[in-house]
Amino acid sequence: MPSQYDMIIIGLGSMGSASCYELARRGHRVLGIEQFGIPHDNGSHGGQSRIVRKAYFEHPDYVPLLERAYENWRKFEAQTEQQFYHRTGIVYFGKPDNVNIEGIRTAAILHDIHIENWDRDKAFKRFPQFEIPGNFDIIFEPDAGLVTPETAVDAYVHEAEGLGATILRDTAVLKRKVEGSGIRVITAHADYTTDKLVVTAGAWTQRMLPGLNVPLEVTRQLLAWIAPPDPAAFSPAKFPCWFVEDPALGTFYGFPLLPNAKGPIGLKLAHHHPGITCGPDEVKGPVPASEEEKLRLFLRKYIPSAGMQVLQTKTCLYTYSPDTHFIIDFLPGYDNKVVFAGGFSGHGFKFVPVVGEVLADLAEKGKTDLPVDFLRLKRFSD
Repeated sequence: MPSQYDMIIIGLGSMGSASCYELARRGHRVLGIEQFGIPHDNGSHGGQSRIVRKAYFEHPDYVPLLERAYENWRKFEAQTEQQFYHRTGIVYFGKPDNVNIEGIRTAAILHDIHIENWDRDKAFKRFPQFEIPGNFDIIFEPDAGLVTPETAVDAYVHEAEGLGATILRDTAVLKRKVEGSGIRVITAHADYTTDKLVVTAGAWTQRMLPGLNVPLEVTRQLLAWIAPPDPAAFSPAKFPCWFVEDPALGTFYGFPLLPNAKGPIGLKLAHHHPGITCGPDEVKGPVPASEEEKLRLFLRKYIPSAGMQVLQTKTCLYTYSPDTHFIIDFLPGYDNKVVFAGGFSGHGFKFVPVVGEVLADLAEKGKTDLPVDFLRLKRFSD
């Protein structure tokens, strides 16, 4: 096994697997290093499904990246002859003055995204599973849907290996250091050197990059699967992805029931809010009973036909940046030899194929034409 590579990627979860594939596709000698198996449920990409949408209430500047992500998902599906993106549509519910409802409309207007404003009668006829207050706005985005994260990560790594990339599973990185004109990466088994290093370590980003002067907060997030009395009513043909903005409980979101998905067979939902602060190695820790009770309160109020039978709960990790926006940049002090991406703050997976392209551009060319300037480190010092 060689010890010298053009590019080394540390962390082969979502962003790392995509960048590994993209760099291998471009003909580079690539080494990918993952401390766990591939895929795994110790970080941020576990949990069967992730929402994909364009009317982005987090910030309209993300929308051009989302357009590219949709394009790249289609290309990768064609390349692998697999389906990762499932177009189910997404329905949003919330009061008219809710900041996220306002943000959805702003993004749609600025970027000409097709959304539909429904009244309560139309929503009930289309999706009678929901009980929605009369003072809520209802928005439907038909081109939204979900992606399956574990199958996507596995496919990116498989394709990268087919293109000649070397992949190390269950291999922890102990240290990295500048050596001559390159970077030495030290593992428990061997040392490797590279011209460029890409770090996509998720919750372990701060540990891998101790010189990063931007604090990242890791939280443990509850995911739950419910056994509805009538599973057919919640199939993708009859039930969409959804967001509900409750004034007291906060943001909840969920998915249709995916009968052939990896993992629990049930109706998945979650509470989108900062969870319990934890270390990156604490994803398996207990979730307070109060969190599960909030889920039941939400179900009783908004989707009573789903029932209350919790099949399974799991946790994943969010890694928050100070402003909840991604950080994609060169690590200061390394002469553009170290590229990193982190702080995805619980809304990153839909961007996987475009972030992989951005990271490959930065590592290969030192720049990218994709619009990521608003995600650079300089915003924290301006």
